[in-house]
Amino acid sequence: MFSKSNLLATLAATIAMFLLGWLIWGFATVDFFEGHTLTNIMKEPPEMVLIFVSNLIGAFVLSAVYGKWSHGHHGIGQGFEFGVAIGAFLGISVGLMWYATANLFDFTGYAVEAIIEVAYYGIVGVVISLVYKATNKTTD
Repeated sequence: MFSKSNLLATLAATIAMFLLGWLIWGFATVDFFEGHTLTNIMKEPPEMVLIFVSNLIGAFVLSAVYGKWSHGHHGIGQGFEFGVAIGAFLGISVGLMWYATANLFDFTGYAVEAIIEVAYYGIVGVVISLVYKATNKTTD
C-alpha cells in the first residue's frame, strides 16, 4: 500500500485531479452548470486546501485499488479502463442517486456531469497506470 509506485502515482494523480478539476469545473463548464443548477450550494470562495486534500486522499485510494486491480499489467488501456469504471460508478450510479434525491441540477446537468466524470477518471486512471508502469520492474 505504501510502495514507491503507489506513492508516486498518488502524487501524480493528485496533481492531475486538482489541475484537471480546476480546468473542467472551475473554468470550462462554469457557464453550462450555472444554467442547469436548480439549487446553488457552492461556497464562495471554495476551500482550495480542502479540495487539494480531498484529491490527495482520493488519489491514494484510487492508486492503491489500481495496484491490486491491475495484477502488474500497466498501460494506457488498463489505466483508462480502470478510470472509466470508477467514473461510471461515481458519475452514473451516484449521479442518478443524487438526481433521485436532491434538487441540485436538472437532468441535463446530471447527464453531462456523468459524462465528464467518466472522462475525468479515465484520464486519472491513465496517469496512475503510467506511473506504475514507469516505476515497476516487471511491466508489460
